[in-house]
Amino acid sequence: MSNDNPGRGKVAVARVAILKTQPETVLEDYQRLAELAGLRQALDPGTTTILKDNISWHFPFPAANTTPWQLEGSILALRAAGFHDLVCVQNRTVVTNAFKGTDLNGYWPICEAHAVPVLFNFRPSDMQWVEYKPKAKLLVLDRIFEGHIRIPDYFIGKNVVHLPTTKCHIYTTTTGAMKNAFGGLLNERRHWTHTWIHETLVDLLIIQKEIHCEGLFAFMDGTTAGNGAGPRIMDPQTKNVILASADQVAIDAVAAKIMGFDPLSIGYIRLAHDAGLGVGDPRQIEIVGEVEAADENWHFKVGRTFHSFLGWLSWFGPTRHLQRLIFHTPLANLTYPVSEIYHDYYRWPLRERHIFERWLVESPWGQLFTTYSKRGHLAAAQAVGDAVSAPNL
Repeated sequence: MSNDNPGRGKVAVARVAILKTQPETVLEDYQRLAELAGLRQALDPGTTTILKDNISWHFPFPAANTTPWQLEGSILALRAAGFHDLVCVQNRTVVTNAFKGTDLNGYWPICEAHAVPVLFNFRPSDMQWVEYKPKAKLLVLDRIFEGHIRIPDYFIGKNVVHLPTTKCHIYTTTTGAMKNAFGGLLNERRHWTHTWIHETLVDLLIIQKEIHCEGLFAFMDGTTAGNGAGPRIMDPQTKNVILASADQVAIDAVAAKIMGFDPLSIGYIRLAHDAGLGVGDPRQIEIVGEVEAADENWHFKVGRTFHSFLGWLSWFGPTRHLQRLIFHTPLANLTYPVSEIYHDYYRWPLRERHIFERWLVESPWGQLFTTYSKRGHLAAAQAVGDAVSAPNL
């Protein structure tokens, strides 16, 4: 990596920027957020920067996925800070279609308008999976994958900007910047790690710090936040908050605190804090921007669903001892349709789709989303102006 950024490394280790925002100003607010969080000092402008958005569900359910204004605001903030070599990288899961998610969430026209290529970590023409030997001692990944950890070669030596949303998660209580590396750095066998998910997220942060040469940053969108089971089935609530930080642990800790959880009671935050990979104690984190927003308590709770019960049974309950027999063999292929049928053919058409359609009409963020989906190829200022001035679309 080049050393032509004399200010790099001077940003406070545990600084989290937070702003209240609205559709009329959200793109400008993302640029202000980047400056407050020390974007220029955190990343190397001479290195390619990967935008790693989050698609938890290919359907555009509010709070489940990176928002289009989060993606566009981040691109604009990076370009304004002198980062011109940008690329968006997608991943797939056994139950999420990356191409469908990129389309339904409005990412294609944004990336096209700003000349940001879209690559897929599972497409051989875009990148290859190579064996990686971590320099530091890991907690579980080397044991789970029997010493053969594989990561995309394209990620090595590049900056990464994570784009999570503020939401709950059935396995990790909350999910944010640290969890966002899960899809990018692990292939479809990532489900092998679920029993040790907290330790896995810490191991992934260790690997990221090695391969990205500390070039890590996160923009987190809480304009609509997700209460409930998560990361797909949630009660979306308007919160009008956005956050940013170069410290992946700190931004997750602040988000967890705002959601109403004790950050240090959450396994992956506590483990990363104790390992010195970031700061998970809110008392040790410098909050900049609209400080009062960090004192909010949304009183979120992780809900329970049929899917969360099956997850508990598979990874944490008494049948977890059978997971090597079931999930490390072709028998795993029999389990994937269960999740797909439950989410895509039961929950979405009968429940979540109606919540999404009501959000489009009743929420100003839903109205902005509609404008992006209809006019995503237009300039950002025009898109925001239409969303605010037009009637419910």
